[in-house]
Amino acid sequence: MSLLQEEREIILNNEYVDTFDFAEVKEFITNASKNLFISHHFKKKAEDKMLVQPRGGFPTYEKQYALYEFFVDANVDVLPLTIDSNTRLNDYGTAKKMLRLSEENDIDMLNGYPLVNHGYRTTRKMITHFDKPVSLRHGTPDARLLIETALASGIFEIEGGPITYLLPYSKNFPLDKAFLYWKYVERVCANYSGLNEPINRESFGPLTATLVPPSITIVIQLLEMLLSLEEGVKSFSVSFAQQGSMNQDIVTGAVLKKLAKHYAAEINCEDAAINLVYHQWMGAFPMNKDYAEQLINLATVIARMVSADKIITKTREEASGIPTKEANAKTVANTQYTLGILNGLPNVVDEEEEEILTLEVMAIMEAVFNDPADTLWRKVFNSIKNGIIDVPFSPHIINHNNMITIRDAKKNIRIIKRGNVPIPDRCYAYEKGQCDLTKDTTSIVNDIIHDIGIMQ
Repeated sequence: MSLLQEEREIILNNEYVDTFDFAEVKEFITNASKNLFISHHFKKKAEDKMLVQPRGGFPTYEKQYALYEFFVDANVDVLPLTIDSNTRLNDYGTAKKMLRLSEENDIDMLNGYPLVNHGYRTTRKMITHFDKPVSLRHGTPDARLLIETALASGIFEIEGGPITYLLPYSKNFPLDKAFLYWKYVERVCANYSGLNEPINRESFGPLTATLVPPSITIVIQLLEMLLSLEEGVKSFSVSFAQQGSMNQDIVTGAVLKKLAKHYAAEINCEDAAINLVYHQWMGAFPMNKDYAEQLINLATVIARMVSADKIITKTREEASGIPTKEANAKTVANTQYTLGILNGLPNVVDEEEEEILTLEVMAIMEAVFNDPADTLWRKVFNSIKNGIIDVPFSPHIINHNNMITIRDAKKNIRIIKRGNVPIPDRCYAYEKGQCDLTKDTTSIVNDIIHDIGIMQ
């Protein structure tokens, strides 16, 4: 028995898990419908067809099933399974109690679907019934048990990673442990990928969704991609979110796609399928629901202009609470309609911005690779610890939070203090040169606060 299999058996020997039948799960994945694999849809879709995926998770099986019915009626391409907060923190005991209360009182006591408590045998019935790819959305630093359950259920797209599911969400979960736990996830996904279509891994590009500069977003996307590919994953999605400037989004998409292919080739993984995912606005939404719909429509236009392979939607109720299934389905239908009428869009290229961003990303990547550690994950860990990678507004204690960003007059996110991040001097001067830094400190702070809530 391999060390990985020994670890898997330990992980799955959990009081909240029904007996896990490895042989049965392997047989299920081997014979599963190809429609359940988003990697299959990425391969077969027309070049101009973008997959549409909402968010959504309810605690009970019945409500999740009903949500999927609404999504299917709205012509959804990819179904979501958003996991509750207790499961994200590996607190399956509390999740079990809250699930029981939700079922008994018909009140949602959880903010998502407690997959581990429902179990893979139950959940698989729902997944296979709808016969559409399902994307797991969770935000879990230690997702080993959750991912095992998801894959056994027929969920063949796994979002997240050791950086993107830790720095934006956690204050003190150990980063080194997160890297090791996600290495387990990558290996399990790679092992199953040889049985049928590949399991698709997707990184969470929005991060804190708060004035994160494109260079940091892209570097983290590339590093999580490399960490996944080096373990044998053959289908990976890099992603980013609407940033507030259409031009900056177009530049970010172009550079991210170009460098993803470049760095995959550097480790001899040219055969891996690399996809681009675009998130509709992830910051604070306007309370006015009509304005919210305009913001969503704008994001859909930008997604088409960056040639995204998949778009992840928001709803007009984003500012007021957890969206209803009706609002969620409405956004899916509207987004599909908008994509259907977006014909003949111009090809926008900003060579200067692309050059600056490419130089920034490659300088940070070079600094990461030059760390003396013997493995990639340790190099990345050290780079975060040393501030070479710095995510604005991350709550995690290891993140330096020394980088300061602000919007310029065209609403591009600019770096005005680089901290320890090795932004080349030429690029740093260019970034600051786009901003009015003659203001006093109080005025700049007020500008930053305004820039965070720019869409409200």
